[in-house]
Amino acid sequence: MAIGRREVEHIAALARLSLGEEEKARLEKDLNAILGYVEKLSSLDTEGVEPTSHTLEVTNAFREDTLVPFEGKGVILENAPARHEAFFQVPPIAEDVSTT
Repeated sequence: MAIGRREVEHIAALARLSLGEEEKARLEKDLNAILGYVEKLSSLDTEGVEPTSHTLEVTNAFREDTLVPFEGKGVILENAPARHEAFFQVPPIAEDVSTT
């Protein structure tokens, strides 16, 4: 299947791209080269080849998820410009609607 100028213009319109004539010609050539490569790949014999998502064996590299108590809360709160008990105090971002 070859891609012509009409298909390039349609794809450009879908992507809301404004292309000049030179860009359309280059994209037509590039898209046809990509399709040619895909056709070449589709001719390969893949019988008996297991589908994979990675070419190499991948193992989970995450550490064990364990709860670790944090002891530095007071030190962090000492640097807060404003605080209320054990929390940061921040300016309100909305009006208080509880009185209406």
